[in-house]
Amino acid sequence: MTRELYPPIEPYETGMLDVGDGHSLYWEVCGNPDGKPAVVLHGGPGGGCSPGSRRSFDPDRYRIVLFDQRNSGRSIPSSTGPHVDLSTNTTPHLVADIERLREHLGIERWLVRGGSWGVTLAFVYAQAHPERVTELVLAAITNGSRREVDWITRDMGRVFPREWERFRDGVPAADRDGDLAAAYSRLLHDPDPAVRATAAQDWCDWEDVHVSLAPDAEPSLSVADPAFQLAVARIVTHYWGNACFLTDGQLLRDAHRLAGIPGVMVHGRFDVSGPLDTAWHMHQAWPDSALVVIEDAGHGGGSMSAAVVAATDRFADRRSAPR
Repeated sequence: MTRELYPPIEPYETGMLDVGDGHSLYWEVCGNPDGKPAVVLHGGPGGGCSPGSRRSFDPDRYRIVLFDQRNSGRSIPSSTGPHVDLSTNTTPHLVADIERLREHLGIERWLVRGGSWGVTLAFVYAQAHPERVTELVLAAITNGSRREVDWITRDMGRVFPREWERFRDGVPAADRDGDLAAAYSRLLHDPDPAVRATAAQDWCDWEDVHVSLAPDAEPSLSVADPAFQLAVARIVTHYWGNACFLTDGQLLRDAHRLAGIPGVMVHGRFDVSGPLDTAWHMHQAWPDSALVVIEDAGHGGGSMSAAVVAATDRFADRRSAPR
């Protein structure tokens, strides 16, 4: 029988980890202390970890680690601060943070579970430290490429022309033909809190427009708490305005480094913000992967959660040899 999600659970251990640069990361562990280690990389970037992510794993068979990435969730400093400095929040910093957390918890190797932005981060981490990854379970596949960012911020205006024009017109006229993520990032750091709040709302309105073409898709960011909107919008635009701090095409180019790591990629057919070809090309470059296309899901929803649980169940009792 296919399980949707496991029942809600609470952490048995939590803490704050000093990772330098003035950052302390919130982390938690739940499930079985003697179970197979797994780490969850949340989306956004900037979304923070959520209790629902704990439920993708059998708590009797997994030791489940969640944490909030730099400036996200309960990690400090928060990106909502009026003078927050994001200069030490980059993809290489996050990869180093994952390693610090693994060492802090005394874990030798672990399964890496990522969603959306967490998929890009999971690929970067696994390619940098393949000896630390037992498997990858990934949903809503992204790769952080310039093409991907341009698709979301500009090209998708062909699909949602009215909503995109409203999104574009949220930045000054002089910026409308340039990098829209970078333009929004500047507004989100404006000294005027009203300017910041309006930019955050405009950004989140657009995010909710494009995450899914599924008829039952519901808004989430556009109706979120204003502080959460600002936190997420600031970090997303910081990353997208800086090409996710990656060399363009890096993840496909280095896919050979995933050889020997089995994985499952789950992607929704109605995911218009992340077209299926991203997952398809990565699947072709990573022979140890399986690609599961969900016919009733967008960037989430439908039977995507059940497919992720099926993947973690599949790997729960797998014992892999050290690389």
